[in-house]
Amino acid sequence: MITTDTHQKWLTLLVILSGLLARLLLSPNFLLVPDEANYWQWSRYLALGYHDHPPMLAWTIWLSTTLLGQSEFAVRLPTVLGSAIFSLYLSGLAGRLFSQRCALHTALICQLLLLINGSALIATPDGLLLPCWAAACYHGYRAVSSRTAAQWLLTGCWFGLGMLSKYTMLLFLPCLFFAILAIREYRTSLASCWPWLGLLISAFFFSPVLFWNAENHWATFRHVLYQGGLENKALFTLAYVGDFLGSQALLLSPLLFLLLLAAWCRPRLRAALPPAKAGYLLWMSLPGFVVFLLLSLHVRIYGNWPAPVYACGIILVAALWAPGGPLAPARSRTWKLTLATAAVITLPVLIQVVYPLLPLPLSLDRTARETAGWDALGTEVARTLAAMPRPEETFIFGLRYQYASELAFYTPGRPRTVSINRWARPNVYDFWFDDQMLLGQDGVGIFTWKPMAPLLAERFTSVEPLEEISLKRVSPWFGSQEVQKLYLFRGHGFKGGIRWQPRDQGDIRATGLQTEEKK
Repeated sequence: MITTDTHQKWLTLLVILSGLLARLLLSPNFLLVPDEANYWQWSRYLALGYHDHPPMLAWTIWLSTTLLGQSEFAVRLPTVLGSAIFSLYLSGLAGRLFSQRCALHTALICQLLLLINGSALIATPDGLLLPCWAAACYHGYRAVSSRTAAQWLLTGCWFGLGMLSKYTMLLFLPCLFFAILAIREYRTSLASCWPWLGLLISAFFFSPVLFWNAENHWATFRHVLYQGGLENKALFTLAYVGDFLGSQALLLSPLLFLLLLAAWCRPRLRAALPPAKAGYLLWMSLPGFVVFLLLSLHVRIYGNWPAPVYACGIILVAALWAPGGPLAPARSRTWKLTLATAAVITLPVLIQVVYPLLPLPLSLDRTARETAGWDALGTEVARTLAAMPRPEETFIFGLRYQYASELAFYTPGRPRTVSINRWARPNVYDFWFDDQMLLGQDGVGIFTWKPMAPLLAERFTSVEPLEEISLKRVSPWFGSQEVQKLYLFRGHGFKGGIRWQPRDQGDIRATGLQTEEKK
């Protein structure tokens, strides 16, 4: 006879597999957005580290595209699978903490959140960070509650893999540390050698990034410090707080976000749950959110940055409000409305990515701006390249790394492309190309701001007149629309000047690469 728990376990697995199948079907049906194309480009230059992030996403994209070929499906497969692993671990933790019914509702809400779907369908480091965080939380809880060596070592492994995915994973350490200190039942855990051995294992996993940075002027850490606002002279500002809170409410869905704030801020609500379990979920989520909230008083926080800190918060909300929880059935309508709100926000966005269902103006339709026309652009650039006097000695470039990467993926033959960063910001292309590799060659490139043409012309012996290229989409509401206007540049005899040059030599992002370029 099948028990209720077994039935709900199978339902939970069915929910997760259904979400996985839906994302697998959606993933090949829209063009790569610029950041995805950039990460795919990383996979063609395999390294122990990269300028912006650790290497895990590049490594997994390389493996996927090597096995399955170069396609949007293969590029996105690692993060699509990552979302399923995230849901499995998170629902597993919910089941271990509370009940299989809580696990089922945790899995259900995970399939409906825009934050989770976006991290899965757009191949970014967050899509690999999330499963690592959820797995580390799962094994971390088992480690502090059962004090078994294997669980501590598994926690260290997943923490190390998370650090190879994105540096936000570092927040896991203080969260777990303060959870252990705050919960009396867990405090003796630190007296064992196993937590420290787990930490040693994670350091071993992360060591490739340290080796790469040591050889490359600590470029990644400079970038992270800059992104964190180290050089922002305004110590305190309210300019970014509203944007931060609004983006979090949208990505989590407004009602879930409000319920999570209530669960964090109202001890009376959490008192309905076993104290140690509620405390673990609180300490594994709230401190990370506070860190980003405080940072938003100093610098702009991108909506996806806090994503992993909500993992245990989602379980906390499901444990309190979902059917079977202490606040149900009195507030079961609230949970149903939470699921419905998440679905109403997420499903139209997913459909809009594939087909312009909503009559949104282009200024509000980010999916159109980031996915339309790249294949047509690649075809046009290939035609121009073939017409150049020396096509075999002509390089393709963009004045932004995003355009260079889109051209690399969508130009027939997927040629090597260059980003001329001199006037932009440092990025990974500075580590792949230098002037000596391109001097004297001709160039075909793309940029968006017409006044850049004279500056770019100074980098070549001679240039040809600009051509306008219009990237378009066809909307059932508005007909043919121009998504972007670009300028096609053709130059002869490159004179150098490819790498970023800081305006201020005190810029924390400046490394020895700029000095090498000047020589």
